[in-house]
Amino acid sequence: MYYEIHGEGKPLVLIHGGGSTIQTTFGNILPLLIGKHKVIAVELQAHGHTKDRDTPESFEQDADDVAALLNYLKINKADLFGFSNGGNTAMQVATRHPQLVDKLILASAFYKREGMMKGFFDGLENANLRDMPALYKEAYLEINNDSIGLQRMFEKDKARMLQFKDWKDEVLFSIKFPCLIIIGDKDVITPEHAVEMAHKIPNAELLILPGTHGSYIGEAMTAERYSKIPALTLSVIQEFLEK
Repeated sequence: MYYEIHGEGKPLVLIHGGGSTIQTTFGNILPLLIGKHKVIAVELQAHGHTKDRDTPESFEQDADDVAALLNYLKINKADLFGFSNGGNTAMQVATRHPQLVDKLILASAFYKREGMMKGFFDGLENANLRDMPALYKEAYLEINNDSIGLQRMFEKDKARMLQFKDWKDEVLFSIKFPCLIIIGDKDVITPEHAVEMAHKIPNAELLILPGTHGSYIGEAMTAERYSKIPALTLSVIQEFLEK
């Protein structure tokens, strides 16, 4: 499992989105986080520098992989920041390995299918590799010049989403740590779903910002040139982590 460690301070684990790498998800904000935290940025199964294995992807397995890495690094407790599918993984770390978690940031994450924008799953049914954003394909191939691996990652990401079954409310009720939920007002996750999550996680705060999926952190696909929203997002995140 590939990981990078940057900076000093309290550990902050960054978990990227589906089809992504550390850089495509967090590249624009990573330098701003390094000065305040010991940032541990990971790449999950079949993504970026991390090789695939002969098992399906699952949020539960990804969570176990993150926990195994923290144990390997002898980190007893860390803050977790997951974006998109990485947010789902972070929730699973919080429920499967709660002893490792101090604070949780869930950016554009979901726990029920109905939380996704209308038509999302219907569109995914017929999606193929040609529909994957070119920027993500280029980022993968720059790291791994392996078109078969790229196809395999796409198929596994797609299968994981299509086979997703709603998590029980108890999953959210069990998250006792301080939690910051972030979403864009034009995200693929509906604002109503984010509000529902914030009500069900006992110590949750909710931040809804103008923008699309990840534009509020300068995610590579949705970053808006000259936008000041990512700086605003970072200031809220830093205040949350420093409380």
